[in-house]
Amino acid sequence: MADAAPPPPRRALGFWPTLALVVGNMIGSGIYLLPATLAPLGTNALIGWGATIAGAMTLAFVFARLAAKLPCAGGPYAFADAAFGPVVGFAVAWSYWILIWAGNGALAIAVVSALSVPFPDIASGPPAFFTALLLVWTLVAVNMRGVVLAGRIQLVTTVTKLVPLVAVILLALWLLLAKGGSAIAANPPVPISAGAISAAVALTFWGFLGVESATVPADRVKDAARIVPLATLLGTALTGLVYLLVAGAIGLMMPAALTAASPAPLAAFLGRAWGSGALEIAAIFAAISALGALNGFILLQGEVPRAMARGGVFPAWFGKDGSRGTPTRAHLVSGALVTIVMALNYTGSTGTLFADIATISLAAGMLAYFVSALAALKLLAGDRAAVLAAIVSALFVLWMIYGLGLRANLWGLGLLALGLPVFMWVRRTR
Repeated sequence: MADAAPPPPRRALGFWPTLALVVGNMIGSGIYLLPATLAPLGTNALIGWGATIAGAMTLAFVFARLAAKLPCAGGPYAFADAAFGPVVGFAVAWSYWILIWAGNGALAIAVVSALSVPFPDIASGPPAFFTALLLVWTLVAVNMRGVVLAGRIQLVTTVTKLVPLVAVILLALWLLLAKGGSAIAANPPVPISAGAISAAVALTFWGFLGVESATVPADRVKDAARIVPLATLLGTALTGLVYLLVAGAIGLMMPAALTAASPAPLAAFLGRAWGSGALEIAAIFAAISALGALNGFILLQGEVPRAMARGGVFPAWFGKDGSRGTPTRAHLVSGALVTIVMALNYTGSTGTLFADIATISLAAGMLAYFVSALAALKLLAGDRAAVLAAIVSALFVLWMIYGLGLRANLWGLGLLALGLPVFMWVRRTR
């Protein structure tokens, strides 16, 4: 006898928690750590930020239109499955799931990297690893307890994380008004090149991972057909504005060598003006920011395999909710995978570890963004604006894939290939 259909989840997320999920997932570790990674690229980095913001807005528009048409759970997986069937749907969901849990390893390390400013004993090695693990499993427990609690935490951390970013913007404006052109750092010129800009675009898009966040738990959002598109567009625009102002302030006013050597560039920027006490306070805010993003993506790392299981392309075991209506099994497995990806890489510095995991997870997840754009071409064929945005988005994603480089893309392909035996086994058994 076939199992009864699972009951629909409670639609517990309103507009503000949904907007916080989008903004909170994007404004996480990227804006706090990427200035150090991008500092050697000079002006190429600022051009890369501008190009990435434009590309992210086109992707947000695509996801908003798709979510208005299909306000169901799964996000990229649901769109790919509706447009191209279960095989492509599985490939997209598998790659997107890898993007999430591998990226969560980088986010956990980002929290530890920020905390290492006031607590230098956890800067590297086993202390960094075990601190990151504690953070991951605490938030797994929070998300297993209920989506309402996770949503409240997301809202609080999102509001809190904006404080140091606004402080950077206000400090930059004050310096410009007080010192004029002398506030601009005398950094050595870096030649502008297509390769450097492409590398910057590939890295800066890490700061926009989560543009699709509201679409994944859409079946838990009130009035999803209206709120999910609105939160996606508004959240991406707000995030892009904050990034542009903050990245511009640090890139123009802080010596590139100092930025590149700092484990917390935003904290260092504020600390130069307000002293070491401000540096430590800003570092704590940076940790809260990355922690909020980690909370949001841990929510997603449980929702994606649940949606796959209920769609028939993943073991049914993952589709069963716990007593609190959350995908407990999916959360436990995803948390174990985050643990493994950190354990394989924990011996280096936090900065190197962040860059390695971030680029690999990006490469693994690019398929989800590319196919979502192609799905929009099919599902929204009568919407000229959506079709144009989908074409631009697809080209933008291809550019990012090029910018990530051969090593990261080979890792991404390898991780994607691991899903093939899983899919074949599920198809045989179901």
